[in-house]
Amino acid sequence: MIAELLERSFTKMGARVKFGEVVPRRGTTPRDLVLDVASDKDGEYFEIRRLNPAVPELVVLDVQPHERHLLLMSRNGQEKHRFLLGHDERHWFVAGIPESTPVSRVRDAKHALKPELVVASESRLRSKYRDRRTNAARIRQGEWFFVPAFVPNINQFLIMRNEPLMRGRGSKPHMCEELYRFGGETVYVSPAAPNGLTEEEYRALSADVRQRSNWRVMKRNAKVYVRGRVRHSDHATIALDGWHEVLMNTENLSAAMSDVVFLD
Repeated sequence: MIAELLERSFTKMGARVKFGEVVPRRGTTPRDLVLDVASDKDGEYFEIRRLNPAVPELVVLDVQPHERHLLLMSRNGQEKHRFLLGHDERHWFVAGIPESTPVSRVRDAKHALKPELVVASESRLRSKYRDRRTNAARIRQGEWFFVPAFVPNINQFLIMRNEPLMRGRGSKPHMCEELYRFGGETVYVSPAAPNGLTEEEYRALSADVRQRSNWRVMKRNAKVYVRGRVRHSDHATIALDGWHEVLMNTENLSAAMSDVVFLD
């Protein structure tokens, strides 16, 4: 009965959903709930898997069919997590909402995913413009926001061309025509460590392990600015006229999505 109610909400926003169980992997602690977007011969669909078919309890708080979004809450005793599920340009997505903002509407969930600088930049806009992909205050491409910025004293020799912008976990990078960064933490990234290892963690590895993978030196949580074209296979290319500060949405502040980090 619960599955039928959930399926009805997904159908209302124009999506398919399938249910299953979490299969524990040896040597790992299984999650109670896994939300994903998968594909079959009929296209993309949402996949909901639980370790226990009845726990956590799942409740749809809001559905906006015209926007093709819904807000889902998982509840296990006093523990609650909220997720915004929807369609963005070409594909379906799942985004965790920070627990510090217990929203109950899709509109509020979108607001909760915006970084403080974006919220401040949009404060002078009429509310009907704030959820658009592009408005006078910023441009959005997927989980990234680009806010116009003045960047003084740029060292032209440190501007990087065709640089990837990614959030870790092996996600597909957004390729930036020109990128400038400063600050942040140096990390070593490889397929075995997609979120990066600190200098100390990397040096603690054996020489054999360090040689076994292709390591790339990157910066985590640096101040990043880009200009020119930004490309991604899942999104329309955007063109930034002048430098824009890069900000990731607040999904990384959600306990349910805590393994999402800012890498570039």
